[in-house]
Amino acid sequence: MPKLYLIKHSMPELDPNVPAPDWHLGELGRARSELLARKLSAYPLDVIVSSVEPKAIETAQIVAARLNKPHEIAQGLHEHERRNVPFMPRAELEARVAEFFAKPSELVLGSETANQAHARFANAIHRVLEKYPQKNIAVVAHGTVISLFVARTQPMPFEFWKRLGLPSIVVLDVGCWILEVGYATSSQTIQHPISNSQFPITIQEVIENVE
Repeated sequence: MPKLYLIKHSMPELDPNVPAPDWHLGELGRARSELLARKLSAYPLDVIVSSVEPKAIETAQIVAARLNKPHEIAQGLHEHERRNVPFMPRAELEARVAEFFAKPSELVLGSETANQAHARFANAIHRVLEKYPQKNIAVVAHGTVISLFVARTQPMPFEFWKRLGLPSIVVLDVGCWILEVGYATSSQTIQHPISNSQFPITIQEVIENVE
């Protein structure tokens, strides 16, 4: 059964004077991408697809080079549109993102509602799957849209978002949407798996701290 690997990009270099969509990986992010490639070498990947954002492209390029896999860039996989949102402290950002998840049909952050971001990302994922039928595909994208895709119908998608590290891995069975989630090297089993009624998926595993 083919699998879809949703990967949250590695750690970017934070620059308050540059919009987040334009951030690049720093030294730590590049080092973690090398560890990510080592982790992914255990999986039978066929192709790596990334969003248009530099930090996702650079994460994907490092992984693709180390694993000798093709890499391409696809439209629609970028993060929730919030280029117009200024840099803010982590606590303030988390409060705004919590509201974003809590009010999916309202424009509370950036220039997309949660529902709009989910629809755009889901359509992009479906295009990738249609292009590569019966292939194991890694998609390097972003925490908010990944969380919307796999957990937006959960009681606490915000908590799912908070747990995704830089980088993280979510493994989906393409046939029945069964997930294994990597929050980045030691394993921890979730005793009460999260399910998603829109996509019948179950989180089976948490892997923390690729660092």
